[in-house]
Amino acid sequence: MNIDIRSGLQVAILIAGLGALILLVSGIRSIQQGYKVLYFRLRQERVASGWRNIGLSIALGGLVFVLATWAEPVAYTYFPPSPTTTLSPTPSLSPTITLSPTITLTPTITYTPAVTDTPTITPTPFIPAAIQASFIAQVTPNPDAIFSQLTFGRGVDNDYQPVNPGTVFANPIRRIIAVYSFDKMQPGVQWSVLWYRDGELLYYETTPWEGSTGGYAVIEWNPGEAAWLPGEYEVQIFVGMEWKVVGRFVVEGKPNTATPTQAPTGTTPPTATLIPSATPLPTATLQPTPTRAPSRTPAPTTTRIPTRTPLPSDTQWPTTTPVSP
Repeated sequence: MNIDIRSGLQVAILIAGLGALILLVSGIRSIQQGYKVLYFRLRQERVASGWRNIGLSIALGGLVFVLATWAEPVAYTYFPPSPTTTLSPTPSLSPTITLSPTITLTPTITYTPAVTDTPTITPTPFIPAAIQASFIAQVTPNPDAIFSQLTFGRGVDNDYQPVNPGTVFANPIRRIIAVYSFDKMQPGVQWSVLWYRDGELLYYETTPWEGSTGGYAVIEWNPGEAAWLPGEYEVQIFVGMEWKVVGRFVVEGKPNTATPTQAPTGTTPPTATLIPSATPLPTATLQPTPTRAPSRTPAPTTTRIPTRTPLPSDTQWPTTTPVSP
């Protein structure tokens, strides 16, 4: 018998809850009956057994709380869910009615509609050529990689569970997140996610995969409240060139648009009045002064030095000649 993780946890919670209730009732009855026993030792044993059952019931109650709160996220961490194919019901054959001959009716005119509505074909998701040109990964994707369905919400908690999940969101909206589980991914393969609104590409992200081979992941788009126009949105996830999962949600209502604040107009400064500048007077042109010819300097005259006048020589006087007797 095949049973999934959620169903198994629900059965475990139910069994633990019933066990806690039975132990609680049994413990209370054992205590009540113990106080009626006359012998002290038997009374103590009966009361102790009752308190033991009450303690076990409290422990089972705690186990029920743990299973209901954390067991499922922890189980999905070690055993990632795989996408299951939805079986379409096989048509059952109804017994055929044997027609008996009836009166033949006169054929009436059947109006043929001028235009016959043909069902539209949903195109297969693909990556535009402009995005393919930006691929940089060299790792070949694993064709066995699997993704679960996308769950949309306005946020995500610590257990990778969406906050306020749904498929219809009313404005104002700040951001939308998508939570999914995956398995058999390879680090380094090209991973892409595309966001559409009414068939128009709004945002995309393509990068080599940096996560683990399996677990939970979250993608989000936060363009601001004014960008969430009403319409049908579609999120596509690709690994390499192969699309893995497509999710859709609807946005209703008009988004909040920021009202522009009128900027104060600048006051035009007064224009400066030009003061007439003084007209410069014509400057007088200096005439060249005549250069005087150098005067002839007379040559110096020779001054004659006076000749030395010889002093008169000393005239000797006649000597006395002695007279002999």
